[in-house]
Amino acid sequence: MLRQFINSQIWLRQKFYLLLPVDMRVDGNTHFIKKFAPPYLRHDFTVVDIGGGKNPFVDIATKQRLRLRVIGVDIDEQELAQAPSGAYDQVICADIQSFRGTANADLVICQSLLEHVPETTITFAAIESMLKPGATAVVFVPSRNAVFARLNLLLPESLKRWLLFTIFPKTRRSQGFKSYYNLCTPRDFSAIARRCSLVISQKHFYFINGYFSFFFPLYFLWRIWTGLFRAVRGTQAAETFSMAPTKSSRRLVF
Repeated sequence: MLRQFINSQIWLRQKFYLLLPVDMRVDGNTHFIKKFAPPYLRHDFTVVDIGGGKNPFVDIATKQRLRLRVIGVDIDEQELAQAPSGAYDQVICADIQSFRGTANADLVICQSLLEHVPETTITFAAIESMLKPGATAVVFVPSRNAVFARLNLLLPESLKRWLLFTIFPKTRRSQGFKSYYNLCTPRDFSAIARRCSLVISQKHFYFINGYFSFFFPLYFLWRIWTGLFRAVRGTQAAETFSMAPTKSSRRLVF
Protein backbone atom coordinates (compact mmCIF):
# COMPACT_ATOMS: atom_id res chain seq x y z
CA MET A 1 0.00 0.00 0.00
CA LEU A 2 2.79 2.42 0.95
CA ARG A 3 4.70 1.59 -2.22
CA GLN A 4 1.60 2.24 -4.37
CA PHE A 5 1.13 5.62 -2.70
CA ILE A 6 4.78 6.57 -3.23
CA ASN A 7 4.61 5.51 -6.87
CA SER A 8 1.52 7.68 -7.40
CA GLN A 9 3.33 10.67 -5.89
CA ILE A 10 6.35 10.05 -8.11
CA TRP A 11 4.01 9.99 -11.12
CA LEU A 12 2.61 13.39 -10.14
CA ARG A 13 6.12 14.72 -9.63
CA GLN A 14 7.14 13.58 -13.10
CA LYS A 15 4.20 15.42 -14.69
CA PHE A 16 5.02 18.63 -12.79
CA TYR A 17 8.74 18.19 -13.53
CA LEU A 18 8.09 18.68 -17.26
CA LEU A 19 6.72 22.16 -16.57
CA LEU A 20 9.96 23.38 -14.97
CA PRO A 21 12.66 25.36 -16.82
CA VAL A 22 15.26 23.09 -18.42
CA ASP A 23 18.08 24.17 -16.09
CA MET A 24 15.91 23.31 -13.08
CA ARG A 25 15.46 19.72 -14.31
CA VAL A 26 19.07 18.56 -14.58
CA ASP A 27 19.87 15.84 -12.05
CA GLY A 28 23.35 16.55 -10.69
CA ASN A 29 24.50 12.99 -10.08
CA THR A 30 23.42 11.85 -13.56
CA HIS A 31 25.02 14.87 -15.22
CA PHE A 32 28.28 14.31 -13.35
CA ILE A 33 28.42 10.63 -14.35
CA LYS A 34 27.43 11.05 -18.00
CA LYS A 35 28.51 14.56 -18.97
CA PHE A 36 30.79 16.34 -16.52
CA ALA A 37 33.43 13.75 -15.58
CA PRO A 38 33.86 11.50 -18.69
CA PRO A 39 35.67 14.10 -20.87
CA TYR A 40 38.48 14.16 -18.29
CA LEU A 41 39.20 10.45 -18.78
CA ARG A 42 42.08 10.11 -21.27
CA HIS A 43 44.13 7.21 -22.63
CA ASP A 44 46.81 5.81 -20.30
CA PHE A 45 45.80 8.02 -17.37
CA THR A 46 46.43 7.10 -13.77
CA VAL A 47 43.08 7.68 -12.06
CA VAL A 48 42.51 7.86 -8.30
CA ASP A 49 38.92 7.10 -7.26
CA ILE A 50 38.35 8.43 -3.74
CA GLY A 51 35.50 6.88 -1.82
CA GLY A 52 34.25 4.76 -4.71
CA GLY A 53 34.53 1.60 -2.62
CA LYS A 54 32.35 -1.16 -4.04
CA ASN A 55 30.94 1.21 -6.67
CA PRO A 56 33.96 2.43 -8.67
CA PHE A 57 33.29 5.34 -10.99
CA VAL A 58 35.08 3.82 -14.00
CA ASP A 59 33.51 0.64 -15.37
CA ILE A 60 35.68 -2.24 -16.58
CA ALA A 61 34.93 -1.66 -20.27
CA THR A 62 36.00 2.00 -20.10
CA LYS A 63 39.05 1.12 -18.06
CA GLN A 64 40.18 -1.41 -20.66
CA ARG A 65 39.31 0.76 -23.66
CA LEU A 66 41.33 3.72 -22.36
CA ARG A 67 44.07 1.58 -20.78
CA LEU A 68 43.58 3.30 -17.44
CA ARG A 69 45.38 2.52 -14.23
CA VAL A 70 42.78 2.96 -11.48
CA ILE A 71 43.65 3.31 -7.80
CA GLY A 72 40.83 2.97 -5.28
CA VAL A 73 41.11 4.89 -2.00
CA ASP A 74 38.49 4.22 0.68
CA ILE A 75 38.32 4.20 4.46
CA ASP A 76 36.50 0.83 4.46
CA GLU A 77 38.49 -2.23 3.42
CA GLN A 78 35.31 -4.30 3.00
CA GLU A 79 33.88 -1.72 0.61
CA LEU A 80 36.98 -1.98 -1.57
CA ALA A 81 36.86 -5.78 -1.46
CA GLN A 82 33.30 -5.78 -2.86
CA ALA A 83 34.27 -3.87 -6.01
CA PRO A 84 34.01 -5.79 -9.31
CA SER A 85 37.05 -7.93 -10.02
CA GLY A 86 39.63 -5.93 -11.96
CA ALA A 87 38.04 -2.55 -11.25
CA TYR A 88 41.08 -1.38 -9.31
CA ASP A 89 44.73 -1.96 -10.11
CA GLN A 90 45.63 -0.89 -6.60
CA VAL A 91 43.60 -0.32 -3.46
CA ILE A 92 44.51 1.90 -0.53
CA CYS A 93 42.55 1.62 2.68
CA ALA A 94 42.97 4.99 4.38
CA ASP A 95 41.13 7.93 5.91
CA ILE A 96 41.35 10.56 3.19
CA GLN A 97 41.70 13.26 5.86
CA SER A 98 45.08 11.89 6.93
CA PHE A 99 46.23 10.45 3.59
CA ARG A 100 48.84 12.17 1.46
CA GLY A 101 49.53 11.18 -2.12
CA THR A 102 52.68 11.17 -4.22
CA ALA A 103 51.55 13.52 -7.02
CA ASN A 104 51.16 10.64 -9.47
CA ALA A 105 47.52 11.03 -10.56
CA ASP A 106 46.44 12.40 -13.92
CA LEU A 107 42.88 12.55 -12.63
CA VAL A 108 41.22 12.30 -9.21
CA ILE A 109 37.52 11.43 -9.01
CA CYS A 110 35.61 12.35 -5.88
CA GLN A 111 31.88 11.69 -6.16
CA SER A 112 29.51 12.26 -3.21
CA LEU A 113 32.27 11.92 -0.62
CA LEU A 114 33.17 15.36 0.72
CA GLU A 115 29.85 15.80 2.53
CA HIS A 116 30.85 12.78 4.66
CA VAL A 117 34.19 14.12 5.96
CA PRO A 118 34.39 16.43 9.00
CA GLU A 119 37.46 18.33 7.71
CA THR A 120 36.85 19.44 4.15
CA THR A 121 39.89 21.71 3.88
CA ILE A 122 42.26 18.90 4.90
CA THR A 123 40.61 16.60 2.35
CA PHE A 124 41.16 19.16 -0.40
CA ALA A 125 44.83 19.23 0.58
CA ALA A 126 44.91 15.43 0.26
CA ILE A 127 43.40 15.67 -3.23
CA GLU A 128 45.99 18.27 -4.20
CA SER A 129 48.78 15.98 -2.96
CA MET A 130 47.65 13.18 -5.33
CA LEU A 131 47.58 15.30 -8.48
CA LYS A 132 50.45 15.82 -10.88
CA PRO A 133 51.13 19.50 -11.69
CA GLY A 134 48.50 20.55 -14.23
CA ALA A 135 46.28 17.54 -13.44
CA THR A 136 42.61 17.86 -12.50
CA ALA A 137 40.16 16.48 -9.97
CA VAL A 138 36.45 16.13 -10.72
CA VAL A 139 34.25 16.59 -7.67
CA PHE A 140 30.53 16.15 -7.14
CA VAL A 141 28.90 17.05 -3.83
CA PRO A 142 25.51 17.93 -2.32
CA SER A 143 25.36 21.47 -0.99
CA ARG A 144 24.93 22.27 2.68
CA ASN A 145 22.37 24.86 1.60
CA ALA A 146 20.02 22.23 0.18
CA VAL A 147 16.85 21.53 2.18
CA PHE A 148 17.57 17.78 2.30
CA ALA A 149 21.06 18.51 3.67
CA ARG A 150 19.64 20.64 6.47
CA LEU A 151 17.16 17.90 7.35
CA ASN A 152 19.96 15.34 7.23
CA LEU A 153 21.88 17.34 9.84
CA LEU A 154 18.83 17.68 12.11
CA LEU A 155 17.41 14.14 12.10
CA PRO A 156 18.87 11.31 14.24
CA GLU A 157 20.98 8.87 12.24
CA SER A 158 18.74 5.86 12.91
CA LEU A 159 15.57 7.73 11.92
CA LYS A 160 16.91 9.16 8.68
CA ARG A 161 18.33 5.78 7.60
CA TRP A 162 14.97 4.15 8.25
CA LEU A 163 13.18 6.84 6.24
CA LEU A 164 15.69 6.71 3.39
CA PHE A 165 15.69 2.92 3.03
CA THR A 166 11.91 2.62 3.46
CA ILE A 167 11.06 5.25 0.86
CA PHE A 168 13.99 4.56 -1.48
CA PRO A 169 15.04 0.92 -0.89
CA LYS A 170 17.49 0.95 -3.81
CA THR A 171 19.69 3.44 -1.93
CA ARG A 172 20.63 0.83 0.67
CA ARG A 173 23.71 -0.21 -1.33
CA SER A 174 25.25 3.21 -1.76
CA GLN A 175 23.75 5.72 0.73
CA GLY A 176 23.03 6.14 4.41
CA PHE A 177 26.49 7.22 5.58
CA LYS A 178 26.85 9.93 8.22
CA SER A 179 27.01 13.39 6.69
CA TYR A 180 28.59 16.64 7.92
CA TYR A 181 28.34 18.99 4.91
CA ASN A 182 31.23 20.95 6.38
CA LEU A 183 31.86 23.96 4.09
CA CYS A 184 29.98 22.14 1.31
CA THR A 185 28.79 25.18 -0.62
CA PRO A 186 29.95 26.49 -4.02
CA ARG A 187 31.47 29.62 -2.45
CA ASP A 188 33.32 27.72 0.29
CA PHE A 189 34.67 25.13 -2.15
CA SER A 190 36.03 27.84 -4.43
CA ALA A 191 37.77 29.50 -1.49
CA ILE A 192 39.25 26.22 -0.22
CA ALA A 193 40.49 25.35 -3.71
CA ARG A 194 42.36 28.66 -3.93
CA ARG A 195 44.02 28.05 -0.56
CA CYS A 196 45.15 24.63 -1.79
CA SER A 197 46.70 26.04 -4.99
CA LEU A 198 43.87 24.57 -7.07
CA VAL A 199 42.23 26.53 -9.88
CA ILE A 200 38.58 25.80 -10.67
CA SER A 201 38.63 25.13 -14.41
CA GLN A 202 34.97 24.11 -14.73
CA LYS A 203 31.86 24.10 -12.55
CA HIS A 204 28.20 23.24 -12.88
CA PHE A 205 25.29 23.84 -10.53
CA TYR A 206 22.11 21.77 -10.15
CA PHE A 207 18.79 22.75 -8.63
CA ILE A 208 16.94 19.47 -8.25
CA ASN A 209 17.09 16.18 -6.37
CA GLY A 210 14.76 13.23 -5.90
CA TYR A 211 14.39 13.16 -2.12
CA PHE A 212 10.96 14.80 -1.95
CA SER A 213 9.39 12.92 -4.86
CA PHE A 214 7.56 10.54 -2.48
CA PHE A 215 4.99 13.20 -1.47
CA PHE A 216 3.94 15.63 -4.18
CA PRO A 217 2.67 18.52 -1.95
CA LEU A 218 6.05 18.58 -0.19
CA TYR A 219 7.84 18.35 -3.54
CA PHE A 220 5.80 21.27 -4.91
CA LEU A 221 6.58 23.49 -1.91
CA TRP A 222 10.26 22.57 -2.13
CA ARG A 223 10.39 23.53 -5.83
CA ILE A 224 8.81 26.91 -5.05
CA TRP A 225 11.36 27.46 -2.29
CA THR A 226 14.26 26.47 -4.56
CA GLY A 227 13.16 28.94 -7.23
CA LEU A 228 12.86 31.78 -4.71
CA PHE A 229 16.15 30.89 -3.04
CA ARG A 230 17.91 30.84 -6.40
CA ALA A 231 16.48 34.25 -7.32
CA VAL A 232 18.04 35.70 -4.17
CA ARG A 233 21.30 33.74 -3.77
CA GLY A 234 22.10 32.51 -7.29
CA THR A 235 24.42 29.51 -7.41
CA GLN A 236 24.61 29.39 -3.62
CA ALA A 237 21.07 27.95 -3.82
CA ALA A 238 22.28 24.91 -5.78
CA GLU A 239 21.15 21.56 -4.37
CA THR A 240 24.29 19.85 -5.68
CA PHE A 241 27.26 20.97 -7.75
CA SER A 242 30.24 19.72 -9.75
CA MET A 243 33.67 21.32 -9.86
CA ALA A 244 36.95 20.56 -11.61
CA PRO A 245 39.89 21.95 -9.61
CA THR A 246 43.21 21.84 -11.45
CA LYS A 247 46.56 21.78 -9.68
CA SER A 248 48.74 24.79 -10.35
CA SER A 249 52.52 24.72 -10.55
CA ARG A 250 52.83 26.18 -7.06
CA ARG A 251 52.18 23.88 -4.13
CA LEU A 252 50.93 25.11 -0.79
CA VAL A 253 52.56 23.44 2.22
CA PHE A 254 50.22 22.42 5.08
